[in-house]
Amino acid sequence: MSIRFRLLTEADVKAVLNVDDLIDTMASALQRFSTRRVEQPVRSVISVDADNAFFGTMPAFVRASSAADFGVAGPGVRAAKIAREAPAERASDAGSGAALGAKLVTVFGANAARGLHTHLASIVLLDPETGALRALVDGRYITESRTAAVSAVSSRLLARPTAASLAIIGSGVQARSHFEALSRVHKLRHVTVWSPNRLHRDQFVAYAKTARSDRDETPTGPSCKAVDHAGEAVVGADIVVLVTASPTPVIDSGWVKPGAHVISVGACRPNQREMDPELTARARLFVDSRAAALVESGDVVMGIQEGRFGAGHIVAEIGELVNGAPGRQTPTEITIFKSLGMAVEDVTAADLAYRRAVERGIGTELTL
Repeated sequence: MSIRFRLLTEADVKAVLNVDDLIDTMASALQRFSTRRVEQPVRSVISVDADNAFFGTMPAFVRASSAADFGVAGPGVRAAKIAREAPAERASDAGSGAALGAKLVTVFGANAARGLHTHLASIVLLDPETGALRALVDGRYITESRTAAVSAVSSRLLARPTAASLAIIGSGVQARSHFEALSRVHKLRHVTVWSPNRLHRDQFVAYAKTARSDRDETPTGPSCKAVDHAGEAVVGADIVVLVTASPTPVIDSGWVKPGAHVISVGACRPNQREMDPELTARARLFVDSRAAALVESGDVVMGIQEGRFGAGHIVAEIGELVNGAPGRQTPTEITIFKSLGMAVEDVTAADLAYRRAVERGIGTELTL
């Protein structure tokens, strides 16, 4: 018996998903993960070419949400509030059904010199009732966008309500996606970017100004500038985003002001760290997955190995905050979200893209 499945290219995915969709969907996915409605191991990673590249496999089974999750009481109210009371049709569409699949992801740093993306991915979706192939979805854009959407959920929950200035360390794909996502959840007035390559940071500023003009009929969005030193960007910033490929810290603890929210997206291997260990030790630390952070994040793993703190230094998973757990305690404390990325995010986003594509007749049907 032949199996029919749908092929969704990156262009197809972009045609059916947007940042606002993904922020809502990721809040739901994180909540389900932290309330134990997801079967998901820590990703398996193998080295390619003597640690110069990596290949990861990320499977997940996501159970369907119960009626209470989109009802009038309990955790559903909190999730809906996080989504800024999205319309009912968006809430019901935001990843409420069961989903089964896996992401295959590669990180090849040398691809930049080849004119290719360094991070590439494909997502396989399976029918959660039969296990049959349902869709093959390009995962590069999903990885880019869902990462920033998760960061936006963390910032909505942990940054101060008055946060208006953003520092971005890094100037690549994730810098752009984070600028877009964080602009959706904060009224930003100032954005400052630094990366080692002056041309790249100037290109980011040009992009940010164009994106602002395209989004707003009257461009009243944040001012955006590039600076020559990471400290110049970080000092005074309400939100600090680290989206680098650096294996060593790119910011000093002393640069980060009281009350700031720090989002660390890079350094996803146990021997890498993006943040000054003193910063990690003195801040309130939140993660997407405790299990993953304790084996994958060098900022956490090395801090524990050095005796700076224990596993209990992790305050909570972001999904627990979506579900109502307390987050920020005072206006002056520093909060950190260490993002590693999870299969539930990819599978839930791909499932939403698939269902939208079927409804709109987008993609290519193939037979296996």
